[in-house]
Amino acid sequence: MSTPNASSPPGAQANALLKRHGLRLDTFLVEVIRRAAQAPPRLLESMEYSLTAGGKRLRPALVLECAQACGATDDSPAGRSALAAAGAIELIHTFSLVHDDLPAMDDDDLRRGRPTNHKVYGEAMAILAGDAMTTVAFELIAADASPADVAIRLVAELAQATGPEGMIGGQVLDMEGEGKNLAIDDLRRLHAMKTGALLRSACRLGAIAAGAPEHKLTAVTDYGRHLGLAFQIVDDLLDVTSTPEQMGKATGKDAGRGKNTYPALLGMDASERAARDAVDAALAALAPFGPEADGLRDLARFVVERQH
Repeated sequence: MSTPNASSPPGAQANALLKRHGLRLDTFLVEVIRRAAQAPPRLLESMEYSLTAGGKRLRPALVLECAQACGATDDSPAGRSALAAAGAIELIHTFSLVHDDLPAMDDDDLRRGRPTNHKVYGEAMAILAGDAMTTVAFELIAADASPADVAIRLVAELAQATGPEGMIGGQVLDMEGEGKNLAIDDLRRLHAMKTGALLRSACRLGAIAAGAPEHKLTAVTDYGRHLGLAFQIVDDLLDVTSTPEQMGKATGKDAGRGKNTYPALLGMDASERAARDAVDAALAALAPFGPEADGLRDLARFVVERQH
């Protein structure tokens, strides 16, 4: 696996990149939410509470970096379509967190270092805020992405990654697997849907927005697939090794809920090796690209270096 520039701390390039994209996205998402001027103010407040709570903004950063790697510029139609897709995938990701935190799901009180949405606004409003974020995500692509055939592809891509064969289906498999001993292949399938689908889709959305040729779309798809696996393995490891203060949420809950994780099935050392192998595979997938994909390379390394 390649190593970051020795002159800077591990993850410095990726953190700077995530901060830059995150600031741009924060401004954009608030603008998008406030377009709904006739919506009930309390609903908009609940949505904005979770959307502006921070977080890594990894998924939208992947959209924007893949679009850039495939030739899009910020002020071009492709760049504006990529920004719409980046906002949409963050809306979907945030809706999933709001709903995952509900008492009927993971029953968490803390998210990104502050009370979860339902603790502040109540369960009913949290459910409705999550529902609203889902609809706004697709409205955003339909309104801001162009030309029409690209917008259609972006909507279809995000819907597939979100739905019953993607993130939501993976959440069902996760719930059904609690208290059972899954085989490693079943665990990989579960996480390829629950976590990997949106990460892979983020890469594809950027490439689609940029009008990438098929070989580059294939390359970023492979990159996203391997990155998604690495991300989930590291997430499982951090649930064991990190504190709630570091993570901004409760830790050590996976074992208590009988969830299947990579450390539980493979052990800590083998899980760490598997994460690094997956990042190596993600980096190798970027072979068709030159320095224009260095941001994607930095993000891949960040996934195994992150502490939260």
